Amino acid sequence: MFFKKKNKNEVTGVIKLKPLNYPPKILVGWGEAIGGNKDLRDWFLASEQYKELGIAVHAIMLKDDARDWLMKNGYAHLMAMINGVEGNKEALKWLEDNGFQVLKHMALAGDGNEDSLNWLVSNGQQEFAMISQKIKRVKDEIEENHNDIHKFGRD
Repeated sequence: MFFKKKNKNEVTGVIKLKPLNYPPKILVGWGEAIGGNKDLRDWFLASEQYKELGIAVHAIMLKDDARDWLMKNGYAHLMAMINGVEGNKEALKWLEDNGFQVLKHMALAGDGNEDSLNWLVSNGQQEFAMISQKIKRVKDEIEENHNDIHKFGRD
């Protein structure tokens, strides 16, 4: 469960986390959507069953409305993974404390941690290992664009 806070001291409700159980074919498609396949991203967004995966693509691309949607709709664990890729230690601790080992290792692998990438592979999580590397490429590209004075303000 995830507590939604109005401010630092006021809890306004409890949002039940939704399961993240997907067939391998869907995970491969999600990886392709993260990697830039707009048709697949749009298919996920239009899907009732997998909409959160399309929204997550936008959240990875730093879209605040997508990040808010994930938090408000029971996918705080997915948002914690995305925050973990971005180096948020609190998000990584939350994933660890709440038993989301695969998401924690996805976040770390997406941030370049080879041990976590190896953990995913050795624990039979090849699809998640592949997705973490797609996320890493996207995040590296975003960072590169932010550091390029010729592209300043284009995203």
